[in-house]
Amino acid sequence: MSEKIKIGISIGDVNGIGLEIIIKTLADTKIFDYCIPIVYGHTKVASFHRRTVQVHDLNFNVIDSAANAHHKKANIINCWEEDVKLELGVVNETGGKYAFKSLQRATDDLLAGEIDALVTAPINKDNIQNEEFNFPGHTEYLQERDGAGEVLMFLVSETLRVGVVTGHIPVSQVAQSITAEKILAKLKLMNASLKQDFWVRKPRIAVLGLNPHAGDNGLIGQEEKDIIIPALEEARANDILAFGPYPADGFFANGAYMQFDAVLAMYHDQGLIPFKQIAFESGVNFTAGLKFVRTSPDHGTAYDIAGKNKASEVSFREALFEAIHIVRRRRENEILNENPLQFSKLSRDRD
Repeated sequence: MSEKIKIGISIGDVNGIGLEIIIKTLADTKIFDYCIPIVYGHTKVASFHRRTVQVHDLNFNVIDSAANAHHKKANIINCWEEDVKLELGVVNETGGKYAFKSLQRATDDLLAGEIDALVTAPINKDNIQNEEFNFPGHTEYLQERDGAGEVLMFLVSETLRVGVVTGHIPVSQVAQSITAEKILAKLKLMNASLKQDFWVRKPRIAVLGLNPHAGDNGLIGQEEKDIIIPALEEARANDILAFGPYPADGFFANGAYMQFDAVLAMYHDQGLIPFKQIAFESGVNFTAGLKFVRTSPDHGTAYDIAGKNKASEVSFREALFEAIHIVRRRRENEILNENPLQFSKLSRDRD
């Protein structure tokens, strides 16, 4: 029981669908066979959402610290004392205030080693802003808390894995933000994560172009010739199997992505639009490059259906299990690296 993985869960915007998908996921008691879930929020807020989704057989075990979590129950830590007025589906200051309180406490425990991984429910990137959270999203906040120099927004599913060179920035700033050094850094992170977190022995990575038709040999932009291709050459010199640049439209339309273990897109929507079209609900957002494991569902707060018992918990459940799998793979890697002969035998057996 002591080896069971502790998964911390931040609740996101209290007026969104975060607690609904958390409750629906934890209502399945089989979850407790695989992990010890610890929700960072408040029992009164959770009870309100539980009644809204009509889940009557889930009772949270209230604890004051992760160390006291029950291994066969859904645990909850109260992160504030005051009563909260909920307005489901409404974007307001309250939603952001308590989303941050949840995230902050969960991250504190994560950094202290009190929990093994963090699954974050969706936040509103605007109303969560405050003196302590001045970031475009979860990824950048956790990067700062971890002290990581570079991280990768990595969307993963059974059919497709997509990372991005530039994340939450305006489209007008994309081209000037892309450098050969940045592309190479993201490729190194992706390559390392595929090996460590997903157990892909020799990752094959496709890299998309920035411009239409990947620049048409300089006819529609020079970024491919001047930046992306040199970065790919440098990556291959570092034993990273990176290929491209590929035109983004045809690459997904003709199924070319299925020939690779992952795809590196140049900017947010270039990668996330096809990912969500192909793997929506089964997709998971994973932050590669952190010392700890963090995943989240691949959707937002969905205010339009909050409180209507319409939200699907599939992506959140996938995020929970992906966190469990990655923690286990990292632990196994540590053990195998201590005994290379055992690792070599395991590799031959898998081949």
